[in-house]
Amino acid sequence: MDESAPERTMALGRDGAALPVDAPPGECRIGLYREGETVRSASTLAEARAALDGDDRPMVWIEMTEPDRSQLLEASRLFDLPLLAVEDAIVAHQRPKAETYGEVLFLVLRPAEYDEDRESVRIGEIHVFATHDLVITIRHDTRTDFEGIRTRLRDDPRMAGHGVLGVIYAVLDRVVDDYAPTIAGLQDDVDEVESQVFAGEKGASRRTYRLARELILLQRAVDPLGRVLDELMVPLDRTGHGGPVIRGPHAGMRDELREHLRDVADHVTVAREHVDGFRQLLQNIMSVESSLVDRAQNEAMKKVSSWGGILVVPTLISSIYGMNIAPQSGFHWMFSWPLTLAGMALASLTLYLVFKRNDWL
Repeated sequence: MDESAPERTMALGRDGAALPVDAPPGECRIGLYREGETVRSASTLAEARAALDGDDRPMVWIEMTEPDRSQLLEASRLFDLPLLAVEDAIVAHQRPKAETYGEVLFLVLRPAEYDEDRESVRIGEIHVFATHDLVITIRHDTRTDFEGIRTRLRDDPRMAGHGVLGVIYAVLDRVVDDYAPTIAGLQDDVDEVESQVFAGEKGASRRTYRLARELILLQRAVDPLGRVLDELMVPLDRTGHGGPVIRGPHAGMRDELREHLRDVADHVTVAREHVDGFRQLLQNIMSVESSLVDRAQNEAMKKVSSWGGILVVPTLISSIYGMNIAPQSGFHWMFSWPLTLAGMALASLTLYLVFKRNDWL
């Protein structure tokens, strides 16, 4: 793609008319390409539709950021997008998936970003509509670097030569690659909370539970991607002969691109293994922490019981002398009180030494 070629960023009105870039409700960028090179710009969705209906039929890439319902319905009308998929794109909060509606491929991806300060995972959403000569990417609550994707395609003519499929691969690869720093950040947090638990620091339980919740969010974004890639990499020899018929732009995928997608699938597998390992490790940490808490409580109960046993003997003896009954013989003997006090002290000391020997104190 030619870096100097004109591309415009604008917000779209209800009828697809260009608005100033700072106008609500969303931004859109339209590029018309052939063999990876930008041939010309388009200012509106209607102009992009006209380019697709022309004789030269370039590949059109439309990037939409936080579009509203009216924008997506306008795109659906102009480019014959399936209404069910458009509704998913409007509602958002979808699981990663790949669905084919006739000749239209609909993808949902969940990119992840890690916030070091808050120790939290932020999950965004990218929707992709693709036909043989059109790709529409829709971003919701994500800062995925699409400028880097365009630069990569511009610098790699072979990948750009795959047209729509090259864009889909580049977006998938960027989303999966962005899981790596998120996983690295979670790895540091898991290591830290493990040290906190064994050090007996306060707040470790709360942090462990919070990390477990963040891992669940990341797992929901990563796990379904394996099935998404399987759907995209269905080999051509499975069409016909009673097997499933592949439709959509990925029906003509070349082996070269399929190999690249297999590499992305390997990275997804690695990410899934890391997330599964972190969850198992956190479960072990919580089990160990629970055992340590139980042990600490048992130790405390031992000490309380030991001191209670030590104090019960002198209490029992002294309570006899405190009963409201007539004094019996020996009460006024001059050595009765010293011997009683000595017996209390000796019994208490004996119990203390026994408990101390058994590590109860």
